[in-house]
Amino acid sequence: MKRIVLALAGVSLVAALVATWSAAQPTGKTHVAATAAARSAAAKALPPLPPEVKSRGRWNIGVKCDSPPFGYIDVTGKNAGFDVEIARWFSRFAFGKSNRVNFTCLTTPTREPALTTNRVDLVIATFTYTADRDTRIDFSRAYYKATGRLLVRNDSPIKSTSDLAGRTVATTSGSIYDRWVKNCFKDSKLLVTDGFTNALLAFRDGRADTLMWDDTVLVGLAAADQNLKLTDDLFLPLPYGIGIKQGNTAMKRWVDSRLNLMAKKDAFVPLLKQTVPARFLAAFSKNVLRPKQVFYYTKGDLTTQCTQ
Repeated sequence: MKRIVLALAGVSLVAALVATWSAAQPTGKTHVAATAAARSAAAKALPPLPPEVKSRGRWNIGVKCDSPPFGYIDVTGKNAGFDVEIARWFSRFAFGKSNRVNFTCLTTPTREPALTTNRVDLVIATFTYTADRDTRIDFSRAYYKATGRLLVRNDSPIKSTSDLAGRTVATTSGSIYDRWVKNCFKDSKLLVTDGFTNALLAFRDGRADTLMWDDTVLVGLAAADQNLKLTDDLFLPLPYGIGIKQGNTAMKRWVDSRLNLMAKKDAFVPLLKQTVPARFLAAFSKNVLRPKQVFYYTKGDLTTQCTQ
């Protein structure tokens, strides 16, 4: 019975958070200008659409479904979020319509296998570049700059990562945080789950003292619950890239060229306006590709860099 109650509590919390982000969602009419721009760009001399996608007539793209505002299921049961809107831009670039894409919900540890087994063409799912991942899959250029943060209760003694000794940290398996805590905070306890929702539930029901994850997701939780807050320290620069099957150079050229085009058009800020509550827009706008704002991947293994 306790497990059922906890599970329902976790589902309710995520549903409440999704409702918060869903309030920022646009109507279909807001995409008219974007569609026209995408069609015009597609006519230019850009790398051609990879044949496997062209012949199918649709994209297969993996996204997060429990990580608002980047990828989640909205109150109408549809995929929504910043990463999802990028996928729809790709659909417009390729086929002139935003609906030529099949979405697959992925958790953190299932993102790489979805690419290596050809389950999806691309993964646009808060996918942080690491040197280790780069040995198994390819990444597009960076399109968003995230950082690591700690979510704690208001009365928590944890002020920064220097306070993690003896504390239990919740995060997801296969994430950069999983390996970073194991390598750099050996005096802490690590609780890893197979998805963000379960990590959040572990934190909310008291099995963990803090939740370590990307600021892009944690800021929404802190905003939605007055009993929670983010600590002030920032750690682990974590630019997001789009995951591509290793060696598919045609796909990488196509994706990078369209990200470049979106950056030149300053298209990422309007996507933020569609998916992020207005009070967070200024902060998020500092982290997206813009005509004079670019990001690069950190070389080396971040999970062994214990001094931030």
